[in-house]
Amino acid sequence: MTVLCALCATGTLEAVPQLPANPAPSQEQQEDSVSVSLVTFYPGSEPHNIFGHSEIRVKQGPVDLYFNYGVFDFKSPGFLWRFMLGETDYMCQPVPRAYATIGMENRRMVEQELNLPQDRAIMVRDFLWNNAQPENRTYRYKFLSDNCSTRPRDIIEMAAGDGLRYPAMEDSAVTYRDILAHYCRNYAWERFGINLVLGWDVDTTLDQRATMFIPMLLMDAVAGATVKTDSTVLPLVKTTTVPIDKSTDGNVRPPTPWYISPMAVALLVLTLTLLVTGRDWHRRSLSRWYDTLLFIAGGLAGCILFFLICFSTHEATSPNINIVWLNPLLLLLAVLPWFKKTRGAARLLHALNAVIVALLMLAWPWQPQVGDWAFFPLMAALVMRSGINVLLGAQTTRGPTPVQG
Repeated sequence: MTVLCALCATGTLEAVPQLPANPAPSQEQQEDSVSVSLVTFYPGSEPHNIFGHSEIRVKQGPVDLYFNYGVFDFKSPGFLWRFMLGETDYMCQPVPRAYATIGMENRRMVEQELNLPQDRAIMVRDFLWNNAQPENRTYRYKFLSDNCSTRPRDIIEMAAGDGLRYPAMEDSAVTYRDILAHYCRNYAWERFGINLVLGWDVDTTLDQRATMFIPMLLMDAVAGATVKTDSTVLPLVKTTTVPIDKSTDGNVRPPTPWYISPMAVALLVLTLTLLVTGRDWHRRSLSRWYDTLLFIAGGLAGCILFFLICFSTHEATSPNINIVWLNPLLLLLAVLPWFKKTRGAARLLHALNAVIVALLMLAWPWQPQVGDWAFFPLMAALVMRSGINVLLGAQTTRGPTPVQG
């Protein structure tokens, strides 16, 4: 749930604030006073804001609004269930200047005023205000392709027109997973979760436009962009200000200590598995209690993956190679060995599991999905316990094997 919350919240998660009935500029105001800015908030320290946030500021006379595409109504019916299904309905909400930085005080804030002709700035103003109306404001949020950063990107491109040119990318072989890993570099468990639930679609190479799903990358692209009008080439950004001057790394937490990292936990599981398996081999009996704990944990994780792959509409969760080694069938391996009549079926399933997971480990470098190093001790533990169940599966009681006369 934490991983989904982080992924589905590259924008700010907040309740809908109360606004004046009609903060739109009046017709009497000067049309030549409209200014449009891209506003970027750097990463915060909570799961829902570790990827930063973007807004568009529209200022005209006394009216000063920040249009936020990262707002949702937590009180809407069935919110959590629809969230799990991927039915993440977010809204465009105009926020007055007085409320724009609430909760953002410790995060760097950069405003880039765009170099737009007045007719284009007015077009952006009218588009945003129309988009924020109750009948238009809701959209289906996608954490990679349609979020609080890609929406401002699309609006800027609409306003700038065909003459917009972005600067060249520094890294031409970057993937979604590379970018997500960079912003999760201090958060080992979030990175582990992302690597677990996101499939190989996030391992394809991105073009420059696709990288702008991250607010800071959109900000950098806009900073170096130009607009060509007739024979004139102008910078897209007129002026840049930093209203909140904090760290360019964002307000991030310290790195996860190594001793509670996913790799440390995975190695602990593998060590326990080695000890229990060695004891079982020496005694020629199975520690079914240990298998129950291990395979229930794996089976429950597999149920989550199965749900995300088969039922959720969250993007990039399917196809996912991790369903091969973490799947709901592992729950059978936790239960069947406890019943004498099903132990034969349990041995067959253990044999299949050991072979399939072992082959996956061997073939991993040649399949399209990038994994987490902590996966491999866990896969090795599953293979080891399935293997010992095949070898000692005929044992029905603890203790030495009875001598056959």
